[in-house]
Amino acid sequence: MEYRELAVPGAFEITPKQHGDPRGLFLEAFKAGPFADAVGHSFDLQQANCSVSAAGVLRGIHFADVPPSQAKYVMCVSGAVLDVVVDIRVGSPTFGTWDAVLLDDVDRRAIYLSEGLGHAFMSLEDSSTVLYLCSAGYAPGREHGIHPLDKDLAIAWPTTARDGTPITPLLSDKDEAAPTLKEAQTQGLLPTMEAVSTYVSGLRATPATRP
Repeated sequence: MEYRELAVPGAFEITPKQHGDPRGLFLEAFKAGPFADAVGHSFDLQQANCSVSAAGVLRGIHFADVPPSQAKYVMCVSGAVLDVVVDIRVGSPTFGTWDAVLLDDVDRRAIYLSEGLGHAFMSLEDSSTVLYLCSAGYAPGREHGIHPLDKDLAIAWPTTARDGTPITPLLSDKDEAAPTLKEAQTQGLLPTMEAVSTYVSGLRATPATRP
């Protein structure tokens, strides 16, 4: 299992080692020890979510108030999605930047995004199935969004599906009505780098759990 930190600090691409034979394959999708070594603290799993999306469906950009926010370990178990992490931490040197990882059922990579980061993905195939491991449960009053087509963020969303056919973004009504990053900042919705750093430092002070 290989960890690579993305252009947004606090986000990692995780590439598992796949073991195949005529029966199929096996891989370790998550392992506590290597995770703690790479990230600096253990992952406290509190909720697991699963979504199934048609090609072109665009979910996000979602985030939650800090503390406790909601760190996510995301995998695509079937199909393919372009998964995007956005730095929305006010005061961060990389505020407003984003990075992306292709999650699919070939390389079977995962992405981890720390507390205080924004998350979104676009489905590149019908019935793409995404599994999210979350460090905190869903709390409607603490959940927020940023419009994924914000021109200032300029995220390079795909225009073709996995099979090469054209796709256009399909958003929920809630995501369609979400503010831009600048509007969210003006409204005081975004976490600060100071608050995120303080919270994550507290996690690092807790002994990591080894397998």
